[in-house]
Amino acid sequence: PHPSSDKGWFRSLFVHKVDARKDAHSNLLSKKETSNLYKIQFHNVKPECLEAYNSLEAEVQNRLHQDKDYPCEVVGSWNTWYGEQDQAVHLWRYTGGYPALTECLQKLKTNKEYLEFRKERAKMLISRRNQLLLEFSFWNEPLPRQGPNMYEMRSYSLKPGTMIEWGNHWARAIKYRQENNEAVGGFFSQIGDLYVVHHLWAYESLQSREETRNSAWLKEGWDANVFYTGKTAGLCPHRYSQ
Repeated sequence: PHPSSDKGWFRSLFVHKVDARKDAHSNLLSKKETSNLYKIQFHNVKPECLEAYNSLEAEVQNRLHQDKDYPCEVVGSWNTWYGEQDQAVHLWRYTGGYPALTECLQKLKTNKEYLEFRKERAKMLISRRNQLLLEFSFWNEPLPRQGPNMYEMRSYSLKPGTMIEWGNHWARAIKYRQENNEAVGGFFSQIGDLYVVHHLWAYESLQSREETRNSAWLKEGWDANVFYTGKTAGLCPHRYSQ
């Protein structure tokens, strides 16, 4: 066959293909029908304080959920089982994007109970960091699900300039990972460490994870996605949490 026809056939495999030259990554890859902004927090907790930390954090999160004046909600909150130990991971959603985040921060600065919480929490922490994220348009919407489940977060540091290529490959690849409802959400960083992608998966158990991933390898095309993932991504830390 003619080389140009092969090239056209190969390109047709990738759905939701976007042109990196026409717009910012945030506009090309994120969901247009929503204006949600996400914040992910990584808290490294003193081992002897983890139980007290979890109780305090849960209490404050519940209060913020119940207060309609704050346009934010906790999508998920986990402790790491495998990977970096004694770590808590929290994923927040701000309905309304950056203005909602700014509104929350301004209100929290004058919330005396929250300021006291931060002082108490600081005594329990070794370190903390966060990122602001947007959702990939082709990923599942992160929604509550019945449990218990274990969650796997796979975080990829991309080579600068490859975010669009990553999006094009995963827009097709995510279709191979819907069979067991394992895909929770896919995000890319906007502020904080840049060129970072987080994929969040849910499984009933480690055994279920192995069976689900093995099943993906039996589907034609999944191997090509893994190959191109390796070409664009660098370090990939994994976290397994409940």
